Amino acid sequence: MRIITAIESQKRAKKRLNVFLDGTFAFSLGRGVVEEQGLHLGQMVTDSQIGELVGADLFGKCLDAALRLLSYRPRSEAEIRWRLSRMFEANTVERVILHLKVRQMIDDAAFARFWRENRESFRPCSKRLIQSELKSKGVASEVIDEVLEGIEDEESAYRAAQRRARTLEKDYETFRRKLGPFLARRGFSYGVINRTMERLWREIN
Repeated sequence: MRIITAIESQKRAKKRLNVFLDGTFAFSLGRGVVEEQGLHLGQMVTDSQIGELVGADLFGKCLDAALRLLSYRPRSEAEIRWRLSRMFEANTVERVILHLKVRQMIDDAAFARFWRENRESFRPCSKRLIQSELKSKGVASEVIDEVLEGIEDEESAYRAAQRRARTLEKDYETFRRKLGPFLARRGFSYGVINRTMERLWREIN
């Protein structure tokens, strides 16, 4: 058994506290862990309890890192796991992943829907390209297929090119030379690109 002889705030990290056992610095913990566990001066702790405290602190750090990632945008389960695995051990990462999934803060179907809506609203592209993007983020094929059902490349290509087409020169060859590669970069097939360019050319002339 060891005795907590001091709990001191860190100068540079106010959310962390240094814990001293038997008069010697032993480890640091997040303030939340100290408060949750009710640590206080004079408390006696076993080696097992110390291990649990350090584990709880690692879990808190890992969870905070995950929440920071999610604060920027929704992410797939695989994305979160990949990023966390760079900083934390696998056991801690899996505990955090489970914690977030139970609270529906990680949901690959919801993430895929977000990705589709974002692409359709701000950067229309082909169904095939969205499939590839979601696959690269670790979303399962069956989830991707379900979420992307109903996407029509013809309509997506039209929306992608509509605004750009109005700014292009009125010369037909220049129009095609500039608009074609633009649509190709968005993942559309040759046939879809041709039909889209013909449709838009008729509309603006």
